[in-house]
Amino acid sequence: MKFSDVIGNERAIEQIRRMVDSCNIPHALLLHGEPGVPKLALALATAQYIHCTNRTGGDSCGMCPSCLQHQSLNHADTFYSYPITKKGEKPVSEDFDAEWKKFLAQDVIAEDYERWLSIIGNSNAQPLIYASESDNIVRKMSLSAYTSKYKVLVMWQADKMHPACANKLLKLIEEPDHDSIFLLTTDNVKDILPTIYSRTQRIELRKPSTQQIAEHLARTQGMDMTEAIALVAPADGNVVQALRNLDHGSETHDFHNDFVKLMRLAYMRDIAGLKVWSEDIADYKREKSQRFLAYAARMVRENYIYNLHMPQLNYETVEEAQFSKNFARFINEGNVERMLKLFNDAARDIRGNANAKIVLFDVAIKVTILIKK
Repeated sequence: MKFSDVIGNERAIEQIRRMVDSCNIPHALLLHGEPGVPKLALALATAQYIHCTNRTGGDSCGMCPSCLQHQSLNHADTFYSYPITKKGEKPVSEDFDAEWKKFLAQDVIAEDYERWLSIIGNSNAQPLIYASESDNIVRKMSLSAYTSKYKVLVMWQADKMHPACANKLLKLIEEPDHDSIFLLTTDNVKDILPTIYSRTQRIELRKPSTQQIAEHLARTQGMDMTEAIALVAPADGNVVQALRNLDHGSETHDFHNDFVKLMRLAYMRDIAGLKVWSEDIADYKREKSQRFLAYAARMVRENYIYNLHMPQLNYETVEEAQFSKNFARFINEGNVERMLKLFNDAARDIRGNANAKIVLFDVAIKVTILIKK
């Protein structure tokens, strides 16, 4: 993985590049940002850049022995740690080495956590970085670097460290060997143990632009840019979701049908139908129902913008644009802010473990009032 393969976040890349080039690399670097922002890709690109023996143009060369070893995930001084399910009494990441390589081989840019759950064979599991992993990390990072100046640990989803693991690693991160570098990534920086958080240098990564993600798809999938932009726009900077949208039975398509159904039932004031609708959305479970509510908020914004008659400001799929032709007139100055607040507040409540059926039925009832404003 090279810096040039990472989507967006040029400023963060330049910051890391300067650190490495000046030999002023922090012993522990925490890359954090919203889900769907390629943090693991940047961590892998950073490790490869650190070890590259022939850096060229501010990037790793991709051809030296170190780069080739990184690309095959076999570099002697690079170690990986990631959430796993329990196989034995002392579970460690290496138990899932084959699955990890498969996960990264499919598409490292799309660090799709749900895909990882599918690969390790338990989509209902709650993987952790267990306490036993800390002993394994301490052992590896206590060895001298073998082929390079530095040994590097890449830890994906560091917020999923068991507290016992984090506490055991605390001293190692606080007082590392001179040749040790920790590259941690997380979607949920608030869940990082405060004592670990305070001992890292943090870099917050931003959502890539629709244009940047579309260019990636056009380059890697051979897509037309117009088609790519229409596909990517609904993802709102979430690279994982944008790549999911490549599938014909995409989540976005399903969410669009759910949104259309809500608005039509609300317009007809079909209370019985809205109750069934709310139960169906609640069946998506917490994470997916939050993604639907984010999609609904985006569709409200897009339909409000549609009324400005400036198509260059709209980012909709062909299917969404077709619906907006007749629906946009129902989103106006009188209801747009309250509609957005309704969907955003509902997502917050579900995230806080509120009863999804009650929250979503409340949303449906309030939409029947707002859509007539």
